[in-house]
Amino acid sequence: MRLLSRKWVVPFGLLIILVMAVAACNGQGDKPFRIGVMESLTGPGETYGNVALQAKQMAVDEINEAGGIDGRMIELVVEDSKCSAQDAITAYNKLTDVDGIKIILGTSCSGAMLGAAPLAEKDGVILFSGLATNPDIAEAGDYIFRTSMSDAQLGVDTGNLLWADGVRKLVTITEATDYAEGVRRTTVAQFEKRGGEVVGAERYASDVTDFRTQLTKLFGENPDALHISAQAEFAGGTIVKQGRELGYDGPIYSEIVAVGKTALDIAGDAATGMKAVVADISPENAKGQEVLTNFQERYGEITLAWYLGSAYDDVYIAAECLKETGDDQDADGFRDCMYEVTWSGAIGENYSFDEKGEVVGLTNVVVQVLPAAERTVDNQGYNVLGSAPSE
Repeated sequence: MRLLSRKWVVPFGLLIILVMAVAACNGQGDKPFRIGVMESLTGPGETYGNVALQAKQMAVDEINEAGGIDGRMIELVVEDSKCSAQDAITAYNKLTDVDGIKIILGTSCSGAMLGAAPLAEKDGVILFSGLATNPDIAEAGDYIFRTSMSDAQLGVDTGNLLWADGVRKLVTITEATDYAEGVRRTTVAQFEKRGGEVVGAERYASDVTDFRTQLTKLFGENPDALHISAQAEFAGGTIVKQGRELGYDGPIYSEIVAVGKTALDIAGDAATGMKAVVADISPENAKGQEVLTNFQERYGEITLAWYLGSAYDDVYIAAECLKETGDDQDADGFRDCMYEVTWSGAIGENYSFDEKGEVVGLTNVVVQVLPAAERTVDNQGYNVLGSAPSE
């Protein structure tokens, strides 16, 4: 009985060693890798922000179901950046200060990215976007990366397309956001460089729903074409619809937002024939087509397929670098890995990142919207006409 009642006394120092040993054996191996996500789940970018989150979650589920990263699962910690610089800062502070996150995938919108990027650079936190395209992001710092192509290239491609199509007098209507302004600025610069003239320009706030007054003013300049740069699909589709209702029957050009599924649903047949310069998943890209098929089966519809694929690839690239570092708190090691990555995934083959964290090895294409009756999930509502003109 005395043996059963005897108390064993363990020295405090030995107890600490035992606790640390147990943590080393059981803690790190069982703990998930925690990655932050900032997307526009509400606000002007909600249609593609939610798609980006869905694509990321699909990728995470695939990785976890296959055993995770060396047996460790991935956990996403999600915040809504609302397509706004201020809200992105709030989301960033929550992820870093409260959740202790050092690697963040996002954001959906350029303004949000530009708002949060200076903080991430100062704090040494990775900010890795699949959707933000404003040219200024290239100068945001050493911890900032993106798989989305810069609007600098989009603008060159669109300006060249306008000129090649015989447009000499252009009018523009642009949402007053960093993304949309970046598209307009770079497009106009290249168009004017080729010899074109912008004879009218209108801007609108993100809460505007009636564009008839601005469009009437623009059409009064007798332009050869209208260029739309929208942040929200709702605005892009409505502008096309209202423009045709006003009797404008000339060419319309846009970036990718105005040819998203929601935008085309709103515009209906008014969008038929509209051209856009976009990034697109090649039909020959087996991985890209597999991702689209799986996404369609899981969520029921597809919009802005390339950006869906871009968000998906970001998770797999992050997983590759986490496998290398073994530590979701090692932002420096993750950064160094990113500079060395060459990736083949949903959005292209053998692409990588330059010294500014900009994606290289991807190209844009020109698409033309089909009549409403011919739009399907498979064709995304448009025909791909070919690569964007380089000259």
